[in-house]
Amino acid sequence: MVKKSHGYRARTRSLMSKRVRTRGISSLSRLLVDYEVGQRVDIVINPSVHKGMPHRRYHGRTGVVTGKRGRGIVVDVKLGKMMRTLIIRPDHLQPSRG
Repeated sequence: MVKKSHGYRARTRSLMSKRVRTRGISSLSRLLVDYEVGQRVDIVINPSVHKGMPHRRYHGRTGVVTGKRGRGIVVDVKLGKMMRTLIIRPDHLQPSRG
């Protein structure tokens, strides 16, 4: 028997794969957005960038920017009853529409 994999990107075949026409490097406009403290952001993982990638359980969630740390942005996300603090690079964030 083969042992079950429990890796960081386990069972993400469809979640962390891009469509054919969006493959490759994403646009610079996504990286150059200035996030202010208190702003709501959506976590949308960009699978072509591995650095600063949050865990797959946070993909599609909305959080609030609470600060900056180096090149990363500190985001508070509500997960059930608990608040989680994540440090995410801007490649995996976008301003919230809602």
